[in-house]
Amino acid sequence: MSNPGEFTEEQRSAWVREQYQKATKYLAEKGFVTESVATLDSRYLIPVVAIWKLQTINKESVWVISGDLPCDHIGISAAEDVREALRNFSMKWQLQAQNILATAKDRTQIEFASLLVSRAEGLYQLFENEKLWNE
Repeated sequence: MSNPGEFTEEQRSAWVREQYQKATKYLAEKGFVTESVATLDSRYLIPVVAIWKLQTINKESVWVISGDLPCDHIGISAAEDVREALRNFSMKWQLQAQNILATAKDRTQIEFASLLVSRAEGLYQLFENEKLWNE
């Protein structure tokens, strides 16, 4: 089921819920408690990626990414909108992969760096796809 059109509305809702839970769990593991989500600023490309604009109980806003890729977050000041957040994650992951590869000591680190590079490239393709952003 790689085509989003193949998902029922129930499956789409379940996927979005699951990604939201992954994002808030990830933030909790980083020491942030989620207070609210800005649904109008968040986007989902089922079943690939969800980007959430979340506010913590400390009134900090962050972008959180989840989906078929590692969960991660950036401060809201790093990107003015969800499209820029995609680009920011792409660049961040490219740099992380370079740093990992520069000091990699085992196959697991090399494989993770490769995963980051492939997901970063995919995010950048989404960022560049004008069809996704014509609103």
